Amino acid sequence: MLKINGTKIKVEPKVKVEIGDIDGESARNARGDIVRDRIAVKRTISLSFPALSDSQIQEILTLTADEFFNVEYHDPMLGKTIKTFYTEDRTAPFFTHDREGTCYWSGLSFNLKER
Repeated sequence: MLKINGTKIKVEPKVKVEIGDIDGESARNARGDIVRDRIAVKRTISLSFPALSDSQIQEILTLTADEFFNVEYHDPMLGKTIKTFYTEDRTAPFFTHDREGTCYWSGLSFNLKER
């Protein structure tokens, strides 16, 4: 289950969670050992949605339009959690439209990056 700003996403995406270290200055010492300055551990969530109608894609894009937003998701390390994320590029290839003029998109994909 995925919620953005408290709103459940109705169309289930494929979800991939990446747990990444943010390093300050890391270097090797005279013995060749790494000396690391880890300053944070952050998540990146990759979302890939199946085909979507105009109304479905508009809802998702509207929910992710703010500069920062809360996301409730299942984290592999923490379980159910809420964190603050942002997103940059969103890719939505156009697919087709029906006789009534309703547009359909072959999917939507983007990354959520923890603040």
